[in-house]
Amino acid sequence: MTDESGKWTEETVGGHPCDVYRPPAHHEMKYVVIYLHGVHLTRLVDNRAFCAQFDRHGLAVVAPQTQRSWWTDRICPDFDPQVTAEQHVLRSVVPYIESTFGAIPPRIALLGTSMGGQGALRLSYKHPDTFPVVAAISPAIDYQLRYAEDELLQHMYPEAEAVRQDTATLHIHPLNWPRHQFFCCCPEDVRWWESSDRLRMKLWSLGVPHTADLETSGAGHGFEYYDTMAETAVGFLAERLEQERRRIV
Repeated sequence: MTDESGKWTEETVGGHPCDVYRPPAHHEMKYVVIYLHGVHLTRLVDNRAFCAQFDRHGLAVVAPQTQRSWWTDRICPDFDPQVTAEQHVLRSVVPYIESTFGAIPPRIALLGTSMGGQGALRLSYKHPDTFPVVAAISPAIDYQLRYAEDELLQHMYPEAEAVRQDTATLHIHPLNWPRHQFFCCCPEDVRWWESSDRLRMKLWSLGVPHTADLETSGAGHGFEYYDTMAETAVGFLAERLEQERRRIV
């Protein structure tokens, strides 16, 4: 990254590593994005597509690392024997953001890719007042599809149906939802596109406002597509954080 770009540092938050990005000029409202990584644990450090958008909008980023926890409220032995990934975000990451950047909800947005995308949606559906602004790229929503091949999921859930019952789609509340949500999935993403389409249909049927792009193609599932959608997703977060700030309660 050039000197005009922001800087990444690795911090310890709640006893676990966390990547923190400080843009060259932080937005005057001190907006912060929590980035939830995917199952392959790929970090955004030195990712030019995303960092360019964080810089453009003056967004600080806090990216906790929770292993293959699926960002659930269930104990994942690879992450922590006592604290779930969801509680880590709520009890450690959010307070860290307040103490470090002076930002409190609703000036904190969620962004996730793949495993992190479904985690971002689920967290915002379960805690819409804390996370009213969310964007998910290639969300692996129906992650019960991985149950037979994923030993960690088998440790965390007794059966695939229990996983399905914990998916983002089943956590959306018809009367209490995040006011600003965006998700996208490449039509060539053969494993995960259908679950995004099902979520879109459920939101339509409930009359829940949302923005979805399930038409833009970009090489299926992976960072080639994520990078293609970075400008749209991060731009959505920046715009909707500002709308949320101006909302008359």
